[in-house]
Amino acid sequence: MAPPLLQLKDIALTFGGTPLLVGAELSVSSGERVSLVGRNGSGKSTLLRIAAGLNEPDRGTVFVQPGALVRYLPQEPDFSGFASTRAYVEAGLKPADDPYTAHYLLEQLGLTGEEDPAHLSGGEARRASLARVLAPSPDILLLDEPTNHLDLPTIEWLENELESSRSALVIISHDRRFLSNLTRATVWLDRGVTRRIERGFAHFEEWRDQLLAEEEREQHKLARKIAAEQDWMRYGVTGRRKRNMRRVGELAALRERRDTYRGAAGQANLTATSAAPSGVLVIEATGIGKSYDGRAIVADLSIRVQRGDRIGIVGPNGSGKTTLIGLLTGALEPDSGTVRLGANLQVATLTQHRDSLDPDTTVTDALTGGAGDTVMVNNMPRHVVTYMKDFLFAPEQARTPLSKLSGGERGRLMLAQVLAKPSNLLVLDEPTNDLDMETLDVLEDMLADYSGTVLLISHDRDFLDRLVSGVMAPDGNGRWIEYAGGYSDMLSQRGADLTREAQRAAPTKKEKPAATPAQASTRRRMTFKDKHALETLPATIARMQQEAAALQARLNDPDFYVKDRSAFEKATLAIGELQQKIAAAEEQWLALEILREETSGAPGA
Repeated sequence: MAPPLLQLKDIALTFGGTPLLVGAELSVSSGERVSLVGRNGSGKSTLLRIAAGLNEPDRGTVFVQPGALVRYLPQEPDFSGFASTRAYVEAGLKPADDPYTAHYLLEQLGLTGEEDPAHLSGGEARRASLARVLAPSPDILLLDEPTNHLDLPTIEWLENELESSRSALVIISHDRRFLSNLTRATVWLDRGVTRRIERGFAHFEEWRDQLLAEEEREQHKLARKIAAEQDWMRYGVTGRRKRNMRRVGELAALRERRDTYRGAAGQANLTATSAAPSGVLVIEATGIGKSYDGRAIVADLSIRVQRGDRIGIVGPNGSGKTTLIGLLTGALEPDSGTVRLGANLQVATLTQHRDSLDPDTTVTDALTGGAGDTVMVNNMPRHVVTYMKDFLFAPEQARTPLSKLSGGERGRLMLAQVLAKPSNLLVLDEPTNDLDMETLDVLEDMLADYSGTVLLISHDRDFLDRLVSGVMAPDGNGRWIEYAGGYSDMLSQRGADLTREAQRAAPTKKEKPAATPAQASTRRRMTFKDKHALETLPATIARMQQEAAALQARLNDPDFYVKDRSAFEKATLAIGELQQKIAAAEEQWLALEILREETSGAPGA
């Protein structure tokens, strides 16, 4: 096994008298893909900051291979001192890096480089910070919630970019699909200690449940053993004094093990307050349309939503998801067409804007509206502290200002506010942001059992696949199409991902055709993408040539056609496609090789 590029051993850290890390470890070798998972507040971000050299542990060692380049993506990047996003990204480059890499990545992420960092949205800030950490091609990428605030096309672009990257990865994320697709090892941070499995996140939850079940059995055995020893203390102390004293000492040790045992964190208890059932028809939209500044956001949409439907709404940022929700729920008037709402409709809405919470308000006042210490849930009064516990808040947090809450705590608080309201239509805009996976599981179960109707905007592909019965996606020029099933079903029926709409939404950004050798020679320098392609194309061409040779060998068999005509035709078609790909790849390599020779002496090449 290759020596580690980064190694943390026996890391301990205490905040305010409470141990956060008590023996955490993390080892990352070249090219490894590691998911770092754990409950909200377990110390994942802190451990990553220690690995990045930004926090000092109370105890333990941090080793980084000399010369290894580490880049860290924080949840909340600091843009102070930078006049533009381009300056911010270029500041992360190595001295010998081509500054065009910054421009290329910003463009790929939908930014111009001229944006003022002081006025970025959450999604723009996340894309700029991603460009900064990706640009220098570091040896190790430490990514803390890289998909937060990103739309689905950008998440899938990032996934492809990381998949082809040579960097070792350590990823904290609540996005199951993202982790499952990218990681090959999993580190579980639980109660201050790390445990590792050499398998990707797709295998984590089964492994975790086995460990917790085994731990519960061990605690049960311990309790039985203590009970037996206590019974002996009462009735069986008749033997030799030395043996008796030993057993008394062992009983004390068993009691200490029981008393110092730190159980796993409990689960949230999410329950939606139900209103009286709505009518069977919840929403009927007929030919509705809405435009802003001459751009069609929704055009000629007709849809019927019935009681019990679970409708997911997906699309790139700026495609009009929130506008569509507003039209369907009657919060916005359409420019054309009509919307009819069903009988007895009571709507509860969760927005994605955590910053809409007053930072000076306490948790208690946010849940009670500032009126006493009681919350009405399902028409029954509940003490606010009891209700807080359902959402994993400690009693001592009752008077905590919202400004002191983590992202996950703010997310749970907003869920607590919304679910306390009587409803038969839940409208949820990015409900999964900042929630840990255990809380996501409970939220998913609650929504599956909810007797009303759900309209859901989400970028979490796994959450959509598990929950919704239909997906609405934009198809350009304000058109929205409804697909049966979840997100994966939508992709299968659509035959394309959501970047198709993203490209239509940005008509000024045109795709450039592949360069010919003559065109390539007019460029002044090679981009990051060009250099990577020049390095990888020879191996790609060789692999395709081997595949073509294997197919040709099968076709050379005189009995092949007679034995299996269908397979013969498929092989003939496949070898033709391969030969075209080989020719295109060789043409691309030639163009890039000419460009490399012509720019090798140019400054900054």
